[in-house]
Amino acid sequence: MNETPSAVVAAPVSKVRILLVEDDATLASLLARVLRTDGHQVDIAESGEAVPQAAKLVGYDVVVTDVQLGGKVTGHDVLKKAREANPSMPVILMTAYADIEGAMKAVGDGAYDYLAKPIDPTELRRMLQEAIARRRLAENKKPQAGARETAAAEAQIVGTTPAMLDVYKTVAQVAPTTASVLIVGESGTGKELVARAIHAKSPRAQKPFVAVNCAALPESILESELFGHEKGAFTGAAASKRGLFEEANGGTLFLDEVGDISPKMQVQLLRVLQEGEIRRVGGSDVVKVDVRVVAATNRDLKADVAAGRFREDLYFRLQVVTVRVPPLRERRPDIRLLVHHFLAKHAERQKRPLPRVADEAIASLEHYGFPGNVRELSHIVEHGMLVARDGVITLADLPQEVVGGKPSGTSGLADDWPTLAVLDRRYIDRVLARTGGNKTRAAEVLGIDRRTLNRMFARERAAARAAQKS
Repeated sequence: MNETPSAVVAAPVSKVRILLVEDDATLASLLARVLRTDGHQVDIAESGEAVPQAAKLVGYDVVVTDVQLGGKVTGHDVLKKAREANPSMPVILMTAYADIEGAMKAVGDGAYDYLAKPIDPTELRRMLQEAIARRRLAENKKPQAGARETAAAEAQIVGTTPAMLDVYKTVAQVAPTTASVLIVGESGTGKELVARAIHAKSPRAQKPFVAVNCAALPESILESELFGHEKGAFTGAAASKRGLFEEANGGTLFLDEVGDISPKMQVQLLRVLQEGEIRRVGGSDVVKVDVRVVAATNRDLKADVAAGRFREDLYFRLQVVTVRVPPLRERRPDIRLLVHHFLAKHAERQKRPLPRVADEAIASLEHYGFPGNVRELSHIVEHGMLVARDGVITLADLPQEVVGGKPSGTSGLADDWPTLAVLDRRYIDRVLARTGGNKTRAAEVLGIDRRTLNRMFARERAAARAAQKS
């Protein structure tokens, strides 16, 4: 069996639904307890015959099954059934009789991996984490139906300040060309929107736009995602797979946080930009690709080049044209416009009536520093819309750090003495802003479960209503 890539996804996966097939009740109970402690939903089937039919089986994210189940149906039968229900579903086989033949059969039949007993819970967690991360990457990178037709709508950038007009002019000038573009700006400023606008206004608009966050993936997985891999290149590579360069052929590949890639990946990326060809992991054949690369970073790449952390030749290849996206504190007159833009967007998505925003709430937002930039504003607007009463977002519906917000450049801690509750709320809002409003991911970062986070919001809404009545 080939070796697993040396690094695995570091960030924990969010809650998933797992089917555990194990005829040993004690072991099944132990493994289920371990996985439930991680926040996952675990259903137990005590035999192969108890595995649900395909219609219900597709509701699971991953299957973990023993090979020997004490009946006529074996783990290999469960694997086949799961693969028929959903070919992309990861299946992990467990066995007390690990050998090379069994491992080869398992992987050859499409199993994600093969785990020997006694089961190491840490290894099972690692394997599960990597399997789910790979599956989600594969699902998220596929262009959705109608994506090409709505490219222009998805690329809508909002703002009328001089700083944003400079962005618009640069996009208009560079979009019709084939030049590589480097987009620079702080986290949350909307760099991907600018990349989508470049694609939507280019001759490649009817071809795929494929995005990947380079900082979110370890080197081994990023290499496989970008360049693809051949069957058997590593554990879990049950079939050959095209990489993102091939998926984006004829279109645009957006490399977010490109400044965080490793020296090895810098060399490989430079080769693609120079030669227009890639080689899959574990393969020897060269594949020609026609891809426009748009990259983004929140780092100072010039400083990284000077310090030897980033290749100078790659830097010059990427930044044929540079677009700087200003932070929100440099475009405060756009805040009112952005608030109404996000209200319309979230109201449509949440199927809610469009609320009104009180002038004092807008004024408070215009004085806040927005360390999370436009992404943070989007979260704040959605939060306000969800907790507002009588169709009006007031100061009581904004986070405390916004209501008492300081202009950019002050921390808010040097000259005020917030309570622990206020500090807790400020930190939660900061985490939510950095996770793009994803409550499940925010709860993981905070070290609590999502239900606890929801209860905290419920208490806050109750307190805000009580304050309004008093």
